[in-house]
Amino acid sequence: MPETISTLATRVARRRREPVAVQALRSTAAAVISYVVALRLSSEPSPLTAPLTALLVVQVTLYSTLTTSIRRVNSVVVGVLIAIGFSVLVGLTWWSLGLLILASLVVGHLVRVDEFVPEVAISAMLVLGVTQVADTAWDRVLETLIGAVVGLLVNLLMAPPVWVGPAGAAITDLAQRMSRLLHHLGEEPVGPAKVAQAAARLHEARRLDNDIAQVDAALRQAEDSLRLNPRVKEGLLFRLVLRTGLDTLEICAVVLRVACRTLTDLAKARPDAPLFEDGTATVLRHVLHHTGVAVESFAQLITAQVSANAQEAEARLTAELAVARAHRDRLADLLLAATRESPAQWQLQGALLAEIDRVLDELDVEKRSERLMQELDHHAAALRPGRLRRLAGRRWWGRGRRRRGADGPG
Repeated sequence: MPETISTLATRVARRRREPVAVQALRSTAAAVISYVVALRLSSEPSPLTAPLTALLVVQVTLYSTLTTSIRRVNSVVVGVLIAIGFSVLVGLTWWSLGLLILASLVVGHLVRVDEFVPEVAISAMLVLGVTQVADTAWDRVLETLIGAVVGLLVNLLMAPPVWVGPAGAAITDLAQRMSRLLHHLGEEPVGPAKVAQAAARLHEARRLDNDIAQVDAALRQAEDSLRLNPRVKEGLLFRLVLRTGLDTLEICAVVLRVACRTLTDLAKARPDAPLFEDGTATVLRHVLHHTGVAVESFAQLITAQVSANAQEAEARLTAELAVARAHRDRLADLLLAATRESPAQWQLQGALLAEIDRVLDELDVEKRSERLMQELDHHAAALRPGRLRRLAGRRWWGRGRRRRGADGPG
């Protein structure tokens, strides 16, 4: 019984620390506070515009909250001004309502309030539909300002959650799906249905495009949560590490899709024969297996600020890449021998070997460090000289440079 209570308490505590739970509490607090303030300052009996604005303003991240607040206030003010103009000129009729909506939507796009374009028309309609236009209009502006200000204060006093953890989990999940695909490619299709099996692997590779789009959305949210966040000291470094890592996985996914197409073409070219001899198929299976493990280790490396096991992930990645390259060299020798005996499929076999080389090269630790160095140099103008590079060097490529210095001239 005590263990059950302890487990339940642990789960509750973990839930309270989750970004979704934190966001729900922050949004609720902002809405209630803005409603209480609006009751005292606005003449409206039920100033619901203030909590509505607070809910929309208190976004997932502080960066998006600031930008959303500006667009939200602009949309309401523009709608109110349009409604005042229409009330003075024509009043409320069916045709003036149509013109009002059309004008509000057009002006909303012109002032670039983005997702709040409908809010311009909504504000204009609500203000035009009441008798005392001026009083209601400025009350609505006041409530909107109250909601926006309260939302900003809540974000400043209650630090918004950092979404690096969910983004890291999404990247890890993507790497695991890519690893499973590599393991599937190592399974030699047999029988008359081998072309259909190879085509199924190709469709599986194509589905990775949708997976990457979802991970990219999670990463963009994480990047926004690191901007202007007082809880994060080196947000730019984290953003670059995750973004460049996802770029590498995206390149690997594209190459895997091409490799699946190559294997499908090989299956079509050899309908009555195995794709490879037994020995060659075994070596290819080993290459793909270790490449799949390397992909997972790479994901662990780029999410190391979440999982805090960068050294272990780097060592595992380096070891798996070394084993995969050794098997790759053996595979090249076997494919060369097979090509001399039967040169019919030498182009497809050579293409498969080149695609394997590209994936292994993209996952290389040294190339990863060089790519991150380039990105840091690109952003160095906005940072204090040397600060970010020293921190990144200690975390990500300092060990590799020390090894090179020990082995020979840098």
